[in-house]
Amino acid sequence: MRKIRLVVAFAMLLLMAAPGPRPVWAATASETAPATAGGTSPAAAGNASKAAEVKIDNFSFTPQEITVKAGTTITWTNRDDIPHTVVSNDNAFKSKALDTDDKFTFTPTKPGTYPYFCSIHPKMTGKIVVE
Repeated sequence: MRKIRLVVAFAMLLLMAAPGPRPVWAATASETAPATAGGTSPAAAGNASKAAEVKIDNFSFTPQEITVKAGTTITWTNRDDIPHTVVSNDNAFKSKALDTDDKFTFTPTKPGTYPYFCSIHPKMTGKIVVE
């Protein structure tokens, strides 16, 4: 019985450390929190630090479009097993190639619309609307 418990515990550790989608029980609070209309989690929406998150997973940006106020820091996190970039159409921001779990941040200061894409996979697109 003790041996079975050790095997199960080891298997759970391997699953939690493996790259790719995590089972719901292994996700962090920020990964399971629902997004608001503005694309941020409820905790971030009420947070005075102004933050928004975009995940890169399965060759897509999620959420694909977000609306934020000027001065909000936006963080992209690559959850894919391959590299991606985050590049605005007008070169207002450009990330390096992001490996799995790498992050990139951008803080827009001017209102406007900022379409962006992955320069490695140009069909991956997203948009930031800054109020």
